[in-house]
Amino acid sequence: MRTTIDPDFDNKLKNILDRDFKPVAPNTVWVTDITYIHTLSGFVYLTSVMDLFSRKIIGWHVSNSLSTEHVIKAIEKAKASRKLSQPVIIHSDRGSQYVSKSYIEATPAAQFIHSYSNKGNPWDNACIESFHALIKREWLNRYVIKDTRHAHELIFEYIESFYNTVRIHEYCGMLSPYDFENALVC
Repeated sequence: MRTTIDPDFDNKLKNILDRDFKPVAPNTVWVTDITYIHTLSGFVYLTSVMDLFSRKIIGWHVSNSLSTEHVIKAIEKAKASRKLSQPVIIHSDRGSQYVSKSYIEATPAAQFIHSYSNKGNPWDNACIESFHALIKREWLNRYVIKDTRHAHELIFEYIESFYNTVRIHEYCGMLSPYDFENALVC
C-alpha cells in the first residue's frame, strides 16, 4: 500500500509566533512540548502547556508513552483551566503528535491558531524548552525517580506548589506566574 505525501506539507506549518515571546495579555499565546524523564523503570514523558504571557504552566500530563492522546490530555487540562474569549496561538514543534489529526481536532480553528517551529529549529520553542530544562535542573535531578507514579508526584509538587505559585521570574518582574497574572486583576 502506497501513501501519498503532501509535497507542500512543510509550507502549511506556519511559524505564526516567530519568536515573539512577549505577548501583551494572558490567553493569547500558549506553547507546548514533550520532554523525557529517566526513571528506574524506563523513560516517562512530560507534556506541558505554558501561557507565554506569565510563563504559567496551565496544563501538563505525565505518561509512559509519546502517544498523541497524552498530549491531548495536557491540552484539555489547559483548556479547562482558562476561559478563552478569543482564538489563542498555540505553538509547538513539528513532532508527529502536534501535526496529527487528533491534535488538530482537539485544538479547533474556532479556538486556536496553530503555529509550528521552523524545521529543525528548537529556539522557536525556547520558552517551553527552558521550562523543561528548569524542572529537571531545579527539581527532578535531585531524585532517583522510581516510576511514572513517582514522577507524577514530583512534577505535581514542583509545578503546582512551587513553579506557578512561588518561584519568581525575572520576566514577570520578580513575581511568580500566579502573582503576575493576579496583578492584572488589581
